[in-house]
Amino acid sequence: MGLDVWLLLGAAIVIAAIIAVRIAHGSGLPSLLIFLGFGLLVGESGLGLQFENPVLAQQMGMSALAIILAEGGLTTNWHHVKRSIPTALILGTVGVGVSIVAVAVPVHLLLGMDWRTALLLGAILASTDAAAVFSVLRRLPLPSRLAGVLEAESGFNDAPTVIAVVLLSAATAPSLGGALLLVVFELLIGAAVGLAVGPLGVYALRRIALPVSGLYPIAVLALAFVAYAGATLVHGSGFLAVYLASLVMGNSRMPHRASSRGFAEGVAWLAQIGLFVMLGMLASPSEMPSAIVPGLVTGLILVAVARPLSIVVSAFLVRLTGLDRLDWRQQAFLSWAGLRGAVPIVLATIPWAANSVHNGVAKLVFNEVFVIVVVYTLIQGPTLPFVAKLLGLTTPDEARDLEVESAPLEELNADLLQIRVPPTSKLHGVEIFELRLPTDAQVTLIVRDGKTFVPADSTRIRVDDQLLVVTTATCREMVERRMKAISRRGKLAGWFGEQGA
Repeated sequence: MGLDVWLLLGAAIVIAAIIAVRIAHGSGLPSLLIFLGFGLLVGESGLGLQFENPVLAQQMGMSALAIILAEGGLTTNWHHVKRSIPTALILGTVGVGVSIVAVAVPVHLLLGMDWRTALLLGAILASTDAAAVFSVLRRLPLPSRLAGVLEAESGFNDAPTVIAVVLLSAATAPSLGGALLLVVFELLIGAAVGLAVGPLGVYALRRIALPVSGLYPIAVLALAFVAYAGATLVHGSGFLAVYLASLVMGNSRMPHRASSRGFAEGVAWLAQIGLFVMLGMLASPSEMPSAIVPGLVTGLILVAVARPLSIVVSAFLVRLTGLDRLDWRQQAFLSWAGLRGAVPIVLATIPWAANSVHNGVAKLVFNEVFVIVVVYTLIQGPTLPFVAKLLGLTTPDEARDLEVESAPLEELNADLLQIRVPPTSKLHGVEIFELRLPTDAQVTLIVRDGKTFVPADSTRIRVDDQLLVVTTATCREMVERRMKAISRRGKLAGWFGEQGA
């Protein structure tokens, strides 16, 4: 086929994928399943396009994951995740180790896999997928701390998982002690590079006046790849470096920060579409039937045993540190919300490309992982809102950030928040002046019954109102706490000792 035909086919797939995202968004279904379906449709069992190059798939997959992690870091709100960092770090390190062992032991005993292959399968499945977590969970009205744990964990756990898979895929695996030292070394190097590139990039962007505003988003993404490639060249974790560098840049006052985030989101979506379509083309549907039973058994072990056990152990360690505490409802939701997506499928190409295990076994592992991702994402993704509501974890009155293309907000070090008043909220009937917000915060707009108006001090808030609040960054937390307190106990919340924590 000529270049024009390939361009037409690629453009058609992207347009169809964009339409599919809208459908998936309304149904709660992770869009990755539709993208994988497109790949299967144009692959060997559909239109007949042949693609069976695990080495190329691995390289392209790693690059796409770096873009997705960069977007995740740029769009993650540090204010919401900072309290969750200790928990996320333990989940992304100790939790990964527990999950690997908790999958490997039953798989070895029940399915008869040799220990190395069982540990390799456990390592491949240990990482939650950033793209799947971001796309599903950011639509749920979860408490900011719980959402922060899931977002930060999905950003942190890729790094140790990749290192573990690479070590287990090597021709000669190192000893357990040597492997742990290597993991710690690579994580420290990756963290150092990311925390160096991020602030330096912000410093440079603040002081270099680029001639065109559209160059700033490109520069930000380029800096993220400087962190990824730089860490990899010095034998550090590129994934941890790119996530941390992007997290620093996304939460710093940079020129055209909102544009940079929007550009990163668009590029990340394009990377996701290309990645999942490629992985769908790499899969061979004719070989999948033999992987269904072991895949379903392994997935059940992962969802029902390994993930909950890793959460329980991590929660216990977090409680010992005194830095955080997860109750049983939060632990139950975290157990069910460990979505797998492109990351495990990409990681499954590493042993296949390395030929470290028998090629038939490596392909079987890839097929099993493919089955697990498709089936259990189909089960878990759409049920997350129901599970969150069942556990009483939804918070529809949680304040949300609004990204606006407005330079004055950045210059004034201000934020724009959106707050919806849920049916049970005691904000109903409260007048604007009774909110007693700090002097540096103001309810600037109310959206009611589809109409928008500027409120007066005597305007009464009603159920289902959407409030737009402009606040300086320094008093933002005070504003959120005050709004939560009134929502829970009414305008006299302070008299009842309610502080909106």
